[in-house]
Amino acid sequence: MTIPPLLTERAGPIARLRLNRPELHNAFDAGLIGDLTRALETLAADEAVRVVVLEAAGASFSAGADLNWMRGMAKAGQAENREDALALARLMRTLDELPKPTIARVQGAAFGGGVGLVACCDIAVGVPEVRFGLTESKLGLLPAVISPYVIAAIGPRQARRWFASAESFGADVALQIGLLHQVVAADQLDVAVQQHADHLLKTGPVATAAAKALVRSVVHRSDRDALDAANADLIARLRVSPEGQEGIAAFLEKRPPAWAAKE
Repeated sequence: MTIPPLLTERAGPIARLRLNRPELHNAFDAGLIGDLTRALETLAADEAVRVVVLEAAGASFSAGADLNWMRGMAKAGQAENREDALALARLMRTLDELPKPTIARVQGAAFGGGVGLVACCDIAVGVPEVRFGLTESKLGLLPAVISPYVIAAIGPRQARRWFASAESFGADVALQIGLLHQVVAADQLDVAVQQHADHLLKTGPVATAAAKALVRSVVHRSDRDALDAANADLIARLRVSPEGQEGIAAFLEKRPPAWAAKE
């Protein structure tokens, strides 16, 4: 029996999307990206849905890119990598612009694209044990596609540090810099998520749905299509560059990359 990588549950006006690859720490591949994008588009069109909760099965929220997916894209050309990056950009933008309020329920580690998902949600609640990381620079890459959303969440100054250093950080730092809105004990996580949903359900549906569009209209002054395209071009170039190829190869081979070995 095939286990679906994404589960959708409904409880009245609340829809829950659960990443369901716990054995792979809910890592992304092209299939999961497509499934999640389509599920969000379906929920966006469902007038009965008032709140969307994004959660994950198992110990981790999302480890970012799946190793097999990374291996395949490392062997692909720049054009294929660009299309792959644009698919991820579409997912992030769909979640960010979803005309429903969204809540991220973060119960474990979130790295790379997993951080992007958290940043795209309107409200993010995590447990004290959660770990975050924007570790792409260790591979000679950058979190380019998710950068508009992460920067919007934590600000340019913080992004400059975490993008460059590739350090991981915990719930206390995530709360301080704005990636998380609330940190609660594990046994209170579902209670906290439900409380936020209850607050959202008490507001005007049209006003709540339009809130993020209002913020976006005030904040964004650039061409977002051009931004997505530029970021997809950047990550595609990095993936096929000598440094990107070495970084990915070293990661997959569980060895230090060439530049780290020189230290």
